[in-house]
Amino acid sequence: MGITYTTVGDLKVGSYVIIDGEPCRVVEITKAKTGKHGSAKANVVAIGVFSGAKKTLMAPVDQQVEVPIIEKHVGQIIADMGDKIQVMDLETYETFEMEKPTEDELISKIRPNAEVEYWEIMGRRKIVRVK
Repeated sequence: MGITYTTVGDLKVGSYVIIDGEPCRVVEITKAKTGKHGSAKANVVAIGVFSGAKKTLMAPVDQQVEVPIIEKHVGQIIADMGDKIQVMDLETYETFEMEKPTEDELISKIRPNAEVEYWEIMGRRKIVRVK
């Protein structure tokens, strides 16, 4: 499924983590000092890659967390079909449909024959850049 593990203390702003089954990009980390009982805690704030929702994770810094493995690919848009687009991978020549991005700067550049960089994370695909 494309998952690896790290500790909460090893996460950095800009890294990726899985919170509630959703791959998220870390935007803020605050660490609390060790108390009288137990280990130091970290408060991780992250934004969902697919949902755009803000998620938080409060956990000891030595706790294991899941990290999504991100596969980066280049494709070409074949067709714009309203809320979905058809893309062909430029390495494997596989064609597939995927959700149209919701970000304004990407929507304005989507047109047939445009090259895109898309990420495959946990079996889902997302366009991150239009070349």
